[in-house]
Amino acid sequence: MQRIILLLICLVASTNGAWAAEPRQAPTPQERARTLILLNQPIVMLQATFGLTTPEERIKRIVGNVRALSDEHLTHPVEIETLHRYQQQVVLFTINNKPFMLLAEQDLDEGDDLTLNQAAQHVQMRFENLRHALIQQYSSHYLLISAGKSLLGLASLLLLIGGVVGANRLMSRRLQIQALNSEVSVFLPLRQILRSIMRQSLNILSLLFALIVTYIWLSWTLRLFPWTRTWGQDLGDYAMALLQGIALTLLAALPGLTVVAVIFLITAGIMKLINLALTRIEHGKLRVAGFHPETLGVTRRLIGLAIWLLALSAAYPFLPGANTLAFKGISVFFGLMLTLGSAGVMNHAMSGLVLTYSRALRKGDIIRILEHEGVVTDVGILATKIQTRENYDVTIPNAVVVSGKIINLSSASAGKGLNLTTSVTIGYDVPWRQVHAMLQLAASRSDCVSALTAPLIRQLALQDWYVNYELQVSLLPGTALSAARTELHSQIQDVFNEYGVQIMSPNFISQPDHPVVVRREAWFTPPASSSDLS
Repeated sequence: MQRIILLLICLVASTNGAWAAEPRQAPTPQERARTLILLNQPIVMLQATFGLTTPEERIKRIVGNVRALSDEHLTHPVEIETLHRYQQQVVLFTINNKPFMLLAEQDLDEGDDLTLNQAAQHVQMRFENLRHALIQQYSSHYLLISAGKSLLGLASLLLLIGGVVGANRLMSRRLQIQALNSEVSVFLPLRQILRSIMRQSLNILSLLFALIVTYIWLSWTLRLFPWTRTWGQDLGDYAMALLQGIALTLLAALPGLTVVAVIFLITAGIMKLINLALTRIEHGKLRVAGFHPETLGVTRRLIGLAIWLLALSAAYPFLPGANTLAFKGISVFFGLMLTLGSAGVMNHAMSGLVLTYSRALRKGDIIRILEHEGVVTDVGILATKIQTRENYDVTIPNAVVVSGKIINLSSASAGKGLNLTTSVTIGYDVPWRQVHAMLQLAASRSDCVSALTAPLIRQLALQDWYVNYELQVSLLPGTALSAARTELHSQIQDVFNEYGVQIMSPNFISQPDHPVVVRREAWFTPPASSSDLS
């Protein structure tokens, strides 16, 4: 056992300049050879040469003297005695009246600014700490208590990490529930991206927290055992140096961050005042030329974006690291990406602004664009969505909407029913007055046509074999355009069949011998029935 103890004491490892001043922080190979290191801790660096004995040989002699110590010697304290040898003042280190090391004045470094007695006291204190650590290293009671503390700390660590993981999962579920319950809006994709970023940030923070507490537990556990105590101290010193550097960086950035906070607080106050004014305009309590209630939503977002971009531009020079080359490179990179990738997006976005501020169409309007006819369900920044009579959702890019022809069927009849227009072609052998009367009769029989507005009948063209008549009626509010068109067409066919007048569609090259009509008794030919009458 004694031989094992002495071998453990004399193990020499790499130096890290512990808490003493004499050993070098970053020793050269020659300085490392002159440094006495026990239990991974540097004790002293010798520099004096006695006769032909170099500092390296003195280190080897000290190691041999330490090997000669017994368990009995380790129970006694290390003592120092001042002597005069080799024509200079020296300090002799003994343990149980057995000398094992000599420290001379020539061993001191002027840069340490220590006297011989002060340096000897430092070395004595290190030897005493190592002696107590060695006693603890082979104390079953101490090692058992340290192992128990280590296991208890490990259990606490696992419980803490488990709690953080559970909290992370709970927050992720809440974000997922919020995403499912979110209403469809222009900013829905942006909100989804932000939620994804928040989930990833929570995962990163949880992992970072787990690494930090594991680092703390490892440093604390290593300090419990004498052989690894210096490693635990090194871990703690590194963490403290890192925290100190971060704290100093934050203190240096505090004035700039204060200015940034003031800028954003002022911006937030300005935004509140603007939102208050826009809300009053939206409710009709304040009238400002150029502001319309239907465009205030987009106006509010544009003003907010412009003001916050201005605030960010003003705060940018005060952000930590704003003047570094890395920060400038990232700014240039993102600017280049936006420049190259936003040409088409900006085209659609500007077209969306044109649609909004020209008030060509609004949500809820019934429009006809290209070959599509339906209700506008959303006027977004990049695209417009309409729902057709087939309940299809059609998405049209705003640039296409602006460049094409938009027919708004409902803007002129705000608060009233829609106007429905249809046409028929009748031969010249039918009096036009009779045709007008039959069209009016068909309109009056339609339940979806408003009786408050008289139908309008126009003769649009005199073709080769027929006259083109147009009927325009006003529908009751809330009537679907497709359903009203179906009902009106059904009534027109019934009325013209009832009076024996044929509709010249498709066209006739020659006049038939008898009118092409359906007799009344054949109106409900199977599988039709009188219950189909509407």
